[in-house]
Amino acid sequence: MQTKPLIGVSADRTMIGAHPSHIAGEKYLVAVVDGAHALAVMLPALGYRQPAADIIATVDGLLFTGSYSNIEPHRYNGPPSAAGTLHDAARDATTLPLLRAAVDAAVPVLAICRGFQEMNVVFGGTLHQNVHTVQGRDDHRESKDDDLDTQYGPSHALHVVPGGLLARLASGAPTVHVNSLHAQGVERLGDGLTVEARAPDGLIEAVSVTHASTFALGVQWHPEWKFATDPLSRAIFRAFGDACHDRLRIRTGTGVADGSLVNS
Repeated sequence: MQTKPLIGVSADRTMIGAHPSHIAGEKYLVAVVDGAHALAVMLPALGYRQPAADIIATVDGLLFTGSYSNIEPHRYNGPPSAAGTLHDAARDATTLPLLRAAVDAAVPVLAICRGFQEMNVVFGGTLHQNVHTVQGRDDHRESKDDDLDTQYGPSHALHVVPGGLLARLASGAPTVHVNSLHAQGVERLGDGLTVEARAPDGLIEAVSVTHASTFALGVQWHPEWKFATDPLSRAIFRAFGDACHDRLRIRTGTGVADGSLVNS
């Protein structure tokens, strides 16, 4: 009998030599296995070749990862990207319909960085393609000259909205500190999303799906990075994993979901 939930982890399509390949960072997979106490399976960016409904019927949760690529701006009626901007049309064609299908089917979702932006776009929101060029916004990019520990180290405060899902995960703390490694950010919030936290410059950095019947959280930072050393990151993956365990019990008919965090 299956005892651990199966969590699908979104992959990027990239070229390795002359061959199209699909990759997902190990840090996401480790956080799923050790933080959510689940089985991780990488979902290739094959679009229509793997219908969202078939994936939804198989998994107990979905993690949408960060990426160096940006969502193609036509997906949210945005202006053309600057020359040289990295896009991943295959990922867009896979993750955007899959994310919405997961929410509609009550499959738990954790969306990180690009995944957070995908969540906003799926619900009709728009994106700033270069936050640092927007008047009143800070530069949220990392310095690629720094080592990884510096890049992923705490970068700015995060003001948590009282009474929300993230506030409960943060044990009611009004402010936490998070890393910051993104150029894009939310411009207009998608319909049906609730703001969970903002950066000091007012940029939305965490959202939840307002009427979701299970865990559905998007965060702009990277909680998967050395998650075990950060209380909020541990709490995020633990809550996500608990929701996926609930989904497994429902899917296999072995029990009733608790849903205590979502409905409390």
